Amino acid sequence: MHESVLLNEVIDALNLKEDSIVVDMTLGFAGHSSEILKRIKKGRLIAFDQDEEALKYSREKLKKIGNNFDIIDSNFVYLKENLEKLNISGVDAILYDLGVSSPQLDEDYRGFSYHQDAPLDMRMDQDNPLTAGIIVNTYSYQDLKKIFKDYGESKFASNIALSIVKYRETKEIKTTLELVDIIKSAVPYKEKIKKHPAKQIFQALRIEVNKELEVLEKSLDDALSLLNVGGRIAVITFQSLEDKIVKNKFRCVSEIDQISRGLPNVPKDKLPDFKLITKKGIKPSQKELEQNRRAHSATLRVIEKVK
Repeated sequence: MHESVLLNEVIDALNLKEDSIVVDMTLGFAGHSSEILKRIKKGRLIAFDQDEEALKYSREKLKKIGNNFDIIDSNFVYLKENLEKLNISGVDAILYDLGVSSPQLDEDYRGFSYHQDAPLDMRMDQDNPLTAGIIVNTYSYQDLKKIFKDYGESKFASNIALSIVKYRETKEIKTTLELVDIIKSAVPYKEKIKKHPAKQIFQALRIEVNKELEVLEKSLDDALSLLNVGGRIAVITFQSLEDKIVKNKFRCVSEIDQISRGLPNVPKDKLPDFKLITKKGIKPSQKELEQNRRAHSATLRVIEKVK
């Protein structure tokens, strides 16, 4: 079963009160949400997810703790619209855990893993018409190269894109391991020894299928606008592209503007509405790294609304 990354650090960071209104943007299998619900007996938890299995499992898990929660079957990009339906205009804590859950990786038919054979799917939302299979079989060489470079940060984006385009001229690429073989054929041997060559490409495809970076940017803007004074947002990222978006967004809203920065006494109305709680980002402890291999690339960033 999925182990929640940085669980204790997240609970501490959110600064929960008994009556807090909390949004878990990435419910998954309710690891973080369970601990949150235990601490907000008079509050309310609103949790988002698009995965049918996760929703079903988590609903039953949370019922054993309390009934003061709502589960929303939706992408978190629709945060504002869904909170409006619940007549909620402000919240005290918001959590994002942007990792793919262990069950999604472990279920080979979902196509997220480059270690197991499965159809090329990678959809978080099973109603999404775009799959990884459609991307690798229909995107142009230029488009494939771009997403592998931008979203996968792969040095071999061009080689891999070219190999895919050549291969599909004679045969449709249907499965994950078929794609892995194509990727391996396009990467120098010495690079394959360092790390699995498919990791970055599978990341790029997953981001493109689920539009993860665009969704995160918009959602963070909405989350910041919904936060009550004293409220906090905690975000766990697992790769540099997402972490960069969160870091830049948090820095932007917590900095004094350049003109005011030079003043001896900055007027109150020129002070930022937010302050960073984590200047550098929190990493998992050595103990957690030893117990949970999926915690290795995790970074937790936290911001608070101060006025």
